[in-house]
Amino acid sequence: MNDMTVRKGLDGVYADETEVSKVMPEINSLTYKGYPVQDLAEKCCFEEVAYLLWNGELPNEGQLEEFKKSERKYRELPEDLIKSIKLYPNYAHPMDSVRTGVSFLGMEDRRVWDSDNATNRDKALQLFARIPTIIAADYRCRKGLEIIAPKKDLSFAENFFHMCFGEVPSEEMVRAFDVSLILYAEHGFNASTFTSRVITSTMSDLNSAVVGAISALKGPLHGGANEQVMHMLEEVGEPSKAKEWMLTALKEKRKIMGFGHRVYRKGDSRVPTMKKYADGLGELTGQTKWKEIADELEKTMVDEKNIYPNLDFPAGPAYYLMGFDIDMFTPIFVMARITGWSAHIIEQTENNRIIRPLCVYKGPKERKVTALKERS
Repeated sequence: MNDMTVRKGLDGVYADETEVSKVMPEINSLTYKGYPVQDLAEKCCFEEVAYLLWNGELPNEGQLEEFKKSERKYRELPEDLIKSIKLYPNYAHPMDSVRTGVSFLGMEDRRVWDSDNATNRDKALQLFARIPTIIAADYRCRKGLEIIAPKKDLSFAENFFHMCFGEVPSEEMVRAFDVSLILYAEHGFNASTFTSRVITSTMSDLNSAVVGAISALKGPLHGGANEQVMHMLEEVGEPSKAKEWMLTALKEKRKIMGFGHRVYRKGDSRVPTMKKYADGLGELTGQTKWKEIADELEKTMVDEKNIYPNLDFPAGPAYYLMGFDIDMFTPIFVMARITGWSAHIIEQTENNRIIRPLCVYKGPKERKVTALKERS
């Protein structure tokens, strides 16, 4: 190989092939296993999409019922993990809590070196079921409240609200939450997914790969952006201040979260669907000022820079309107993306080659080592 072109951030580099999803920026489209994500969001529940990502086809009624039953039997956490969560410092970021919980589950699983298809699928299903319980238990502990056990007669989305708040909200709010999970479930070789595939390529275990993915997602340039969006909206405060805030931020060359995307140049294909549901939540709760602020920020950014919002921009305020603390937004992202991560981990395992790129060395030329007493 004589080509030593360095592409910072692997921009434009094709690292492998995948059958999980396809991002098509030229037509602003995203498909999971061939199905447009906006159609899945409107016509399916999140459990159906999880099944699709792991099995390649949407389930029939019987298959969906069996899948739901299998997920619900795993929702409860081991008692030792519950004790551990109660010891977490209440100032820790919830992403650190969920990362630690996933690592704990991996440590307890005696199948650590088993990575056959059936075992990986079972490990993925356990994480799919238990990550929401970890997040909710940590939330309750940080609030000084009793942990609420999961219920098997509730859907995936309904059960999370129940474990966090002790009640299930309106059907409209649950549906908006379910849609957000579908839209966040998968998105090609993003930073956290690629991290999970790199770890998997070393023949490490699924839980370790997911821990690495969570660590990558935590960053504000990736999953943590949804939190930063809401902090930005709170900083703006009022719709009348939005335009001037954006113009000042652009003039000062501040990093503005929720806008732009490495792949999409003409707008994120997931935004229109999420925006519709976020706007609906504003009407439902009577808190429309966040929509008004967001609309003015978006208009100003597009007018000034021709840069469009990404999924984090409407998702942040949507989660805020659902009653979740801002630092829970990225852990909710984990709840969704565990489906995509697992699909990629399984795919990497089935056709594995260790991911080991080269680098161009730019340091000092080879030189002689001198003894300590000679270095004066």
